[in-house]
Amino acid sequence: MLVTEVEFELPKGYVDDAGTLHREGVMRLATAADEIYPLKDPRVQGWPAYLIVILLSRVVTRLGRVPEVTPGVIEGLYSEDLAHLQDLYNRINGLAPTTVLITCPHCGRDHEAEVPRSGG
Repeated sequence: MLVTEVEFELPKGYVDDAGTLHREGVMRLATAADEIYPLKDPRVQGWPAYLIVILLSRVVTRLGRVPEVTPGVIEGLYSEDLAHLQDLYNRINGLAPTTVLITCPHCGRDHEAEVPRSGG
């Protein structure tokens, strides 16, 4: 069975205008549309780094009791929380690099090595 949604807890949490802290949420798997449509957004065209803000506002389906997760909500996250969501996005969508532990045949030390993803 394919899991299409993942619950998460932010390290710090989003504080809304009323001062309420929101830490628990749900992120769904991204679709092709989630990755393509934001590229048409003028904010992304003028500032490519804004892409992650739009992407996360599309795939974070719940954040505490916030009525709607908008780009403005994502902008209001602490840096640690933004990084946490970016990492989660990459992991659940199969975009995180895979690493393996290898032993150097010359020195005998263990090292982590990144395994390239296939098909790309």
